[in-house]
Amino acid sequence: MRIATWNVNSLKARMERVESWLVDVAPDVVCLQETKLADGAFPHMAFQALGYESAHHGEGRWNGVAILSRVGLSDVVAGFGPDHSDPEARLLWATCGGVRVASAYVPNGRALDHDHYRYKLAWLAELLRMLDEHESPRSPVVVAGDFNIAPTDADVWDPAQFVDATHTSEAERDALDALISWGLVDTFRLLNPDPGLYSWWDYRAGRFHKHEGMRIDLVLGTAPVAERVSFATIDRNARKGQQPSDHAPVIVDLNPTP
Repeated sequence: MRIATWNVNSLKARMERVESWLVDVAPDVVCLQETKLADGAFPHMAFQALGYESAHHGEGRWNGVAILSRVGLSDVVAGFGPDHSDPEARLLWATCGGVRVASAYVPNGRALDHDHYRYKLAWLAELLRMLDEHESPRSPVVVAGDFNIAPTDADVWDPAQFVDATHTSEAERDALDALISWGLVDTFRLLNPDPGLYSWWDYRAGRFHKHEGMRIDLVLGTAPVAERVSFATIDRNARKGQQPSDHAPVIVDLNPTP
């Protein structure tokens, strides 16, 4: 099973690219972030024509997450569930091909002294609570998406550029480590241990062409998922060309269940 995550930075602006990428790469499950669409505007029929069921949780101009699947899609839950509201559309769950999948768009944080940074830490704590209450590290679970956190200094092009900034702060990394300690594995790193591998590049100053990026898009999986990983890559080609997203897709292949 091929699982991918991609922050498309506006599905309306990127739809043609996404459709072409689906045909070329043939993922079985895709987690999309930053669709920037209301639920009523999501193009379910276009994805159905390509063989994908889809679920979407959106609010319109900002945020928005989706899951596409050609291996089944059931038990959809938006956000943190009915008893735990979130003011923004940043999380969507579904069961696909026997794996419980979450598409996550973690808040950016903006600045260490900003209310959005406190929201980010609280959001990550709520995600951990939801995992603890509703999932098991002994079951196949994937949490994939734009985490807006570089796990280590090896995941940023120049750590000195991010001192006292979001995405690399100790509290953010501690929150990510708490998720990993619950029972999640950074599946990309299982097969790609080298530094200098990025999934996001600022549009400004030619960062992509200078290879000055960050790895903030992650596919985290429980042990039953991690044991099946056979291939993992960042699709830099999807970041090239006209009007790309500032993120590249992360792709992880799983062997069949033993």
